[in-house]
Amino acid sequence: MSTIRISEAARFLGVSDDTVRRWTDNGTLTPSKDASGRLVVDGLELAQVAREQAQLPDDPTKVGRSARNRFVGLVTGITMDTVMAQVELQCGPFRVVSLMSSEAVREMGLELGSVATAVVKATTVIIETPQGKGTA
Repeated sequence: MSTIRISEAARFLGVSDDTVRRWTDNGTLTPSKDASGRLVVDGLELAQVAREQAQLPDDPTKVGRSARNRFVGLVTGITMDTVMAQVELQCGPFRVVSLMSSEAVREMGLELGSVATAVVKATTVIIETPQGKGTA
């Protein structure tokens, strides 16, 4: 069983430590103690709460796509020359960077503060775990 400390759980969910403690008090999460006596929650239970609590913003494009990795956010940076551009989005706690043509930036009307959706269709997604965890 994977257990996660209260402070880590709060960071993963984007809430305060106090919110996670309230959730342990009201039964949303089941607390236990680790070998050091610290309050922890079960990783699977936390993942289920994270999915339930997720409030994804509506996709403004309303276009159907096969890509499942969609990040709606605000344009926070545009670096552009005559041919290429780097566009940065802040999608909740995640920074997503895209390289595209300058022409595409102009055609899409991208500017700082505008809403955009990063769509990621990848056949290779690398998953990492902390050293020594999850290895056989």
